[in-house]
Amino acid sequence: MPNPSRSHAAALVVTAVLLASWVSGCSGDSGHGDLTAQKLDWKACPAPSEAQGGGSAPSPLPGGAEWECATMKAPLDWSDPKGDTIGIALIRAKASGDPAKRIGSLVFNFGGPGGSGVATLPAFGQDYAALRTRYDLVSFDPRGVGRSAGVKCENDQQLDRFFQQDATPDDAAEQQALLRNTKTFNAACDKNSGKVLPHVRTTDAARDMDLMRQVLGDDKLHYFGISYGTELGGVYAHLFPKNVGRAVFDGVVDPTQDVEQSSLGQAKGFQLALDNFAKDCTSKAEDCPIGDTPQDVKDRIAKLLKDLDSKTIPGVFPRRLTQTAATSGIAQSLYSKDFWEYLTEGLQQAYEGDGRILMLLSDSMNGRSENGQYSNITPANISINCADEKPRYTADFVKSKLPGFKAASPLFGDYLAWGMVSCTDWAVPGAAEHPDVSAPGAAPILVVGNTGDPATPYEGARAMVNALGKGVGVELTYKGQGHGAYDSKNKCVQGAVNGYLLNGTVPKAGTVCS
Repeated sequence: MPNPSRSHAAALVVTAVLLASWVSGCSGDSGHGDLTAQKLDWKACPAPSEAQGGGSAPSPLPGGAEWECATMKAPLDWSDPKGDTIGIALIRAKASGDPAKRIGSLVFNFGGPGGSGVATLPAFGQDYAALRTRYDLVSFDPRGVGRSAGVKCENDQQLDRFFQQDATPDDAAEQQALLRNTKTFNAACDKNSGKVLPHVRTTDAARDMDLMRQVLGDDKLHYFGISYGTELGGVYAHLFPKNVGRAVFDGVVDPTQDVEQSSLGQAKGFQLALDNFAKDCTSKAEDCPIGDTPQDVKDRIAKLLKDLDSKTIPGVFPRRLTQTAATSGIAQSLYSKDFWEYLTEGLQQAYEGDGRILMLLSDSMNGRSENGQYSNITPANISINCADEKPRYTADFVKSKLPGFKAASPLFGDYLAWGMVSCTDWAVPGAAEHPDVSAPGAAPILVVGNTGDPATPYEGARAMVNALGKGVGVELTYKGQGHGAYDSKNKCVQGAVNGYLLNGTVPKAGTVCS
């Protein structure tokens, strides 16, 4: 299963866009010469592919500006830069302000890993209107995602079964089923996408971004990374410190943690968000429809999940809501305070035997559209994580860690602990225990941490600042809820971010917004 805490883009487009990708093979174009000299053929954007989540072509921005799309050639294998190439799908909206004041391109990565930037940027385009006054807004499908040699594993029917399985086994039979299904899924990825799997590491995507910088005509990479996008940005800064322009990291991944530490931290983060949701519901003047006290809210959720483990309820016909689907739906709704009302309504209905809303939230987490087609966010998420992360965990290891995970989160602990077996049978070895983001000599990078973030806990921002090195990371704290800070619309946060990206004004380290 994908790690829910790293699927930022899927979470934030619950009702707008389901992220994903399109399977495109390697071009087989070898001996291609200098890729930095290529000219991009920008055209009107097509509708997102099935693997990008489907839907309609992006609507023009206010004022009539059209979104444009192009494909950049990049080496399949960066150790063989003159070998086969793949296409990296790009999208942009040209700067709206005075051409004489244009800074360059501002490249976005919205997280995942596995989120399609081509599908996501238009959904948030108006949120970045201020930044478009001096930048072309640009995003892309990282390699393995969407139209960029998207990884393909199982088909839609197989994925339906995969996401219906019991992801928190209680006995030997359930444990063997989980391990067997995981092995089958991983084998399908190798069978259908074996050529690209060794080449979807974050270091490969970072090298693609430096090629992108050059092809777009920029001396420096100006960058806005969210969630996993902060890890990608940190790796870029490590590889190309002198090429870093104005950069912002929001919803920050802790680059010092291995998979176990990260998963445990995320268990704590989701539990904190659930605690805050329960307090919010029961603190209002009107009665909370799902509990009388915060503990009552959480106890009733725990009972629901326990009951679903043995007896499912109707979900989205003909599928039924399982314990696993309910857990992932609840996690999905905790990514943004804006979704808390959906969680309240979904729980109300589930208590009455109707699991539709929780299943729709789970479907959004997993990239399933209403027509039953899946984006490739799950294959991409697992492929990139497994290529990056060296640890390979056994079932016995997970079982030994369950008490600690359950202590961190009675509701999400088991779910996140068992997620650590996702890479156990992966065909490609992982690269490292954790990414190297040390970037001596890089320009200042604004690192924004949210104290209520469920997916990338607040402590990760300070860890990123320290790992980037002295004089590089500049920490800003947002005392809020949800994943990330800029999209909260908080004026203090947006003022600091816009001030740096537009004017080069670095906020004072330790600034706090609330």
